[in-house]
Amino acid sequence: QVASFVCDVSSTEQVDALIAAAAQQLGRIDVLVNNAGLGGETPVADMTDEQWDRVLDITLNSTFRATRAALRYFRDATAENPAQRGVIVNNASVLGWRAQRGQAHYAAAKAGVMALTRCSAVEAADYGVRINAVSPSIARHPFLAKVTSDELLDELAANEAYGRAAEVWEIAATIAMLASDYTTYLTGEVVSISSQRA
Repeated sequence: QVASFVCDVSSTEQVDALIAAAAQQLGRIDVLVNNAGLGGETPVADMTDEQWDRVLDITLNSTFRATRAALRYFRDATAENPAQRGVIVNNASVLGWRAQRGQAHYAAAKAGVMALTRCSAVEAADYGVRINAVSPSIARHPFLAKVTSDELLDELAANEAYGRAAEVWEIAATIAMLASDYTTYLTGEVVSISSQRA
């Protein structure tokens, strides 16, 4: 069954409504993938408060909002049916570990996603929910091309061990694995999808 909903992830009310509507229309929620993010290239000395706040709000705060709403749903659902378990997978980035010019706001947000993953996973274990994150290096897709120059993307891809960017399906396959029953003992981890971490 497929359903679609429009949601502004910067709005707590809309995120809460999304989780409630999905549970009602689909009958239950098993997996939440937090994939909203916003980047851009701006040196710290030139960055405005608005640029900083917007990237952190869309990239980190939205992950918090959706995680909170899903955990409330999972907590109530498992209280009614202890056999029901939930999974949350967050999309982080190797920039949560690495340094890159012009990416301080995005890197800070993704490092925050990693910390949120670890801390919320400890709490979520109380009701059988697993929370992990993926940390891709670079995957070329149309949205990234809108905010990053081809020259920089070529340079980043060339620095990877395979000399190329990841395919989008390679990221999705790791997310699917974390959402599956193959990883039922894995929680609070950040899985690097990269040919190098440093």
